[in-house]
Amino acid sequence: MKISSQLEALQKELGYSFKDPSLLVKALTHVSYDRKKTGTNNEVLEFLGDAVLDLAISDLLIRRFPERSEGDLSRMRAGLVNSAVLAEKGNALDLGPILYLGKGEERSAGRKKQSILAGAFEALLGGVYRDGGYDPARRIIERYFAADVIERTLGQQDFKTRLQEISQLLFRAPPVYRLLSETGPDHDKCFVTEISVGGKVLGTGEGRSKKQSEQEAAKQALNELQKSDNIEP
Repeated sequence: MKISSQLEALQKELGYSFKDPSLLVKALTHVSYDRKKTGTNNEVLEFLGDAVLDLAISDLLIRRFPERSEGDLSRMRAGLVNSAVLAEKGNALDLGPILYLGKGEERSAGRKKQSILAGAFEALLGGVYRDGGYDPARRIIERYFAADVIERTLGQQDFKTRLQEISQLLFRAPPVYRLLSETGPDHDKCFVTEISVGGKVLGTGEGRSKKQSEQEAAKQALNELQKSDNIEP
């Protein structure tokens, strides 16, 4: 089965080539595309991808936070795996333009609908699992969710909030963040943020998301202020 250059580009972005390209096409085929043909849309692959995603994220969180309770881990997983987040991942892969949709969904801007994008992303994971097994699906999931998990790690120690309090106390003004650069493809971005406190640049932070780079910059600024004896460690 010959596939389009767009689907070739998607596989390159994923870092995975389908042995059975028909699974890739099915993963991108919404139920509205041809309701008369059973088994040709992505609903079953979406169901499978949802289960694979839950397993991989659960394993990732347990390894990252071995001391956390089941309740904490469940809440963290819910924050990572929801329709809004999954739609963002679908957008990052630019799935919208290459989805197979029915005329009704085309007319109602289905390519931008959160539910459709989220479902297609899960179906894609289900397709990878069916085609190549758990390991390649897990690697894709860990790559696309690594930055989100890191942000939650940083959230346990919120440097930005701490710095905000210190800056207001010492200088009666909030810190100023300035994005210096944003490089790399959508699935592997690198952000660099500069931070100024009291009108003085106190460092830069780098991360796979803008929030992460700001947290790193705030951490560096706190370290600099501690060195100057302005705050207690």
